[in-house]
Amino acid sequence: MPATSEAAAPETESAAESTAETTVTVRCTGHVRTELGKYEFEYSFEGDTLREFLDELFAEYPELQEMLIAESEAEATHSGWAPTPEELPGTWTKNPVGEQTIAYARILVNGHFNENERGFDTELEDGDRVALVYPFMFCC
Repeated sequence: MPATSEAAAPETESAAESTAETTVTVRCTGHVRTELGKYEFEYSFEGDTLREFLDELFAEYPELQEMLIAESEAEATHSGWAPTPEELPGTWTKNPVGEQTIAYARILVNGHFNENERGFDTELEDGDRVALVYPFMFCC
């Protein structure tokens, strides 16, 4: 029996490593701040990617998913955007459908749009800042 216990120990360690907890600072603006009633808070979640963070956050605050995530390409873009030039400068990337924010809303990691990193697969570390941005828009 002791041999079985020793063999099980490494499996337990690797399982613990794969479910590591990460704590980030969440900053909120506009509609998100109004919905949550706070502009900044610490949030701990199991995992180390933006996707795992959002999964847990949205499970706790389902209204945020409806507020931030576009369900279609049409929700992710606004008809008022300037036309796209024939040749794009640099590298332009966009998250796949289902991982895009609605028009004007954005998710940033340490001040960078998640689309410019690895999308929802962006790795997070303890102390990183995740900003949930959905500004108020007023018309004249």
